[in-house]
Amino acid sequence: MFPLKDNIPTDRFPVVTVALIVINVLAYFFFQHGTITLGDPSSPDYLQNLFDYAYIPRELTEGVQCIPDASYSTVQCGQDPAGQPSTFLTLFTAMFMHGGLLHLGGNMLFLWIFGNNVEDSMGPVKFLAFYLLGGLSATALQTVVGPDSAVPNVGASGAIAAVLGGYLLLFPRARVITVIFIIFFFTIVELPALVFLVVWFGQQALFGYFGLTSGGGSGGGVAYFAHIGGFAFGLLTIRLFASEQRRQRQIERVGGLT
Repeated sequence: MFPLKDNIPTDRFPVVTVALIVINVLAYFFFQHGTITLGDPSSPDYLQNLFDYAYIPRELTEGVQCIPDASYSTVQCGQDPAGQPSTFLTLFTAMFMHGGLLHLGGNMLFLWIFGNNVEDSMGPVKFLAFYLLGGLSATALQTVVGPDSAVPNVGASGAIAAVLGGYLLLFPRARVITVIFIIFFFTIVELPALVFLVVWFGQQALFGYFGLTSGGGSGGGVAYFAHIGGFAFGLLTIRLFASEQRRQRQIERVGGLT
């Protein structure tokens, strides 16, 4: 399922949401040296940057640094090599890195559709804090599930999952125009946000469960427990960040949600 649009208008221009999208796009092309092809980028510059600035759970849990060999086919973890960035820095840089153009595009689509309304409900400063803390919470759960993993973790999806969790409680009756793929066919339907987000979360939980047998809660290169951790953070903390007055104003602009 992919969302195309929701029916909640914004009261103010979502400056932080747009800024985050711009930063992610610039980071992919100019910081990561990513390509415009739909496949997985594999240039030496991209791969070296990945191991330097992506988050690797084992680096945090064991206090080591993990570096690839010359062919980038194996990883060795040991004492800090000279010039390697701090592991704590990678907790943040990894949130703005992506594993390919499709990965970037999908994340930015979700961030735009759901982020602008969540930002509108709390204001730009609180939204930025909510977003970053959601990303850190996502990383924390992924680390707990796979503490000895030496696989680089990148992507904004953990922080975006927090936005989705917050949106679920703020606007459960909003309508989301959704593309649903069924094997080789697709259809476009309008779903309540509650249905869309519960199904989305259910997929993450199911794939995360099956991914436990393949190491660290990842399956097919996706850190599902990071999604679960971010989503849970959004559910648990949204009331601390969002303004009920702003939320009601957003709902009233669409004539109420029934």
